Amino acid sequence: MLIERNSFLYSYPITRDFGFAPNPFHGYCTLATCKPNIRKSAEVGDWVIGVGGATLPSVRRKCIFLMKVTEKLDFEQYWNDKRFSLKKPIRNGSHLQMLGDNIYHKDMTGDWVQEDSHHSNPDGTMNVINRDIDTGRCDKVLVSECFIYFGAAAASIDLDSIRHFRIRDFKKTSLEVSEEARNMIESLVSQNISNWNQIVEDPCQFLYSHLRADQETGKIS
Repeated sequence: MLIERNSFLYSYPITRDFGFAPNPFHGYCTLATCKPNIRKSAEVGDWVIGVGGATLPSVRRKCIFLMKVTEKLDFEQYWNDKRFSLKKPIRNGSHLQMLGDNIYHKDMTGDWVQEDSHHSNPDGTMNVINRDIDTGRCDKVLVSECFIYFGAAAASIDLDSIRHFRIRDFKKTSLEVSEEARNMIESLVSQNISNWNQIVEDPCQFLYSHLRADQETGKIS
C-alpha cells in the first residue's frame, strides 16, 4: 500500500544538499543526521519530503527527495548492520564515500564516537555541537527502500496546497485528513515511476563533498 492508514507527511526545507542528509546512495535513502525532531517523531509508514530552502535558490521550494519510512533503527543498529557498511564515510575516498552518513556508534565506555565525516571538524576531530544535535535529541535513523531522490533536478510541487510556507523545522500533515498531501505523493510517484529508488541527478552541492558542515553556525568549511 502506497499510503497507509494513520500515516503522516513530514515536509521540511533543506539548507544543504550534499548527499549527506539525506543520503540516497547504495540502494537506501537514509536520514541519519540533522533533523532530530523528524527522526524522533516519524514512524514506519510515514513519508518525508525535503524541499529546497532559501540557501538553495536554484531548487527553492522544489522537491529534492521523497521517501517512505520503511525502517527505523538506532545508531548502534545502523552501525552494525552490514547492509549499511558502504554508508560508513571514507574521507580520502570518492565524493560518494566522503558523504557516508553512518558515523555514530559507542565505544567500550558507552561514549559516542563520531567518525571522520561531513559532520566532523575540518581536521577530522569530533564536532561536539554536531554530535549533540545528531545524537542528543534522538538516537534514531530513518531508512527507506521506497524513495525518489531528485537532487539538482528537483521537481516542482505545489507546497501552498499543503500549507507549507515559511517552515523553520518541519510541518507534519495527516495523510488521512489532507487530500492535497495524498495527491502530492501519488502524483510524484506516478510521474516518476521509472525513477523509483533511483538518484535522478547528483545532489546540488555534490562537488563540494570534501567540505564540513557546522549545524550551530550554518557554516561550511
